[in-house]
Amino acid sequence: MFFKNLQVYRFTRPMELDNDALERNLEEFKFKSCSSQDVSKLGWVFPMGKSGSMFTHLANKQILICLKKEEKMLPAGVIKDQLNERVEAIENEQGRALKKKEKDSLKEDIIMQLLPRAFSRTSQTFAWIDPEANMFYVDASSTRKAEELISLLRKTLGSLPVVPIQLKNQADVIMTDWLNEGNIPKNFSLENEAELCSALEGGGIIRCKQQDLLCDEIKNHLLADKFVTKLALNWADSISFLIGEEFALKRLKFSDVLQEQNEDIDKDDFAARFDADFALMTGEIKQLVPDIIDAFGGELNL
Repeated sequence: MFFKNLQVYRFTRPMELDNDALERNLEEFKFKSCSSQDVSKLGWVFPMGKSGSMFTHLANKQILICLKKEEKMLPAGVIKDQLNERVEAIENEQGRALKKKEKDSLKEDIIMQLLPRAFSRTSQTFAWIDPEANMFYVDASSTRKAEELISLLRKTLGSLPVVPIQLKNQADVIMTDWLNEGNIPKNFSLENEAELCSALEGGGIIRCKQQDLLCDEIKNHLLADKFVTKLALNWADSISFLIGEEFALKRLKFSDVLQEQNEDIDKDDFAARFDADFALMTGEIKQLVPDIIDAFGGELNL
């Protein structure tokens, strides 16, 4: 149980529900599979999967929840081909061009007819509530996916007062200064990947991997009015990640040394290992995130 991505949110006021109430509310919106006419379905599942029996998993006052999504796979090309065939047939029969509203109605009919035969795919998104620090984390690679979870949780609870972390300083300006001056913050070290974007409208984008980020070549790009929009960092030799200007951490990788701390737990004891890994991960991230916020000059007061 180690997150691969981190979308970071702040509670604007403490969460008022206790764990029992949270459990009951999540159960009311538990996952149900798509019916023959559903395009997609969302709902809550046990974070521990088949080994679990609750919709919340608790460790050291930290709460883990899990969203499951099922989507019907309807290739756009198939829908387009069938729509074109029907439109052409009707227009030839009636001797007139169909209006947009009529085409949209035909498209909906086609989708409804295809849905019962469509394949499904499922995905899971984990979220972690830290009531002690009033923080909320989503393991999602995109803001859209995180907001999908937040939207259902808000519906589940009636309200969810969270907002994305807001920094006092622009992240791209700070990261650019780090490479220009070589003044990497304490506890952090550079990896070998970055993205540089031109400050000029319509300017270029440079993505580099396996690159010394403090070399003259990179500095010349920065002198040519480019800003650092993504940067690979390592924190305390424990966690490596790629951070973007929108303050999202992607491709989180926990060091082998860190993960080996739980190697003494029997791998066949899934529940014990899951619980220990979650506790280990949350303990590290609870230190990492404040360090990152400080490195960027602090958090904007809400």
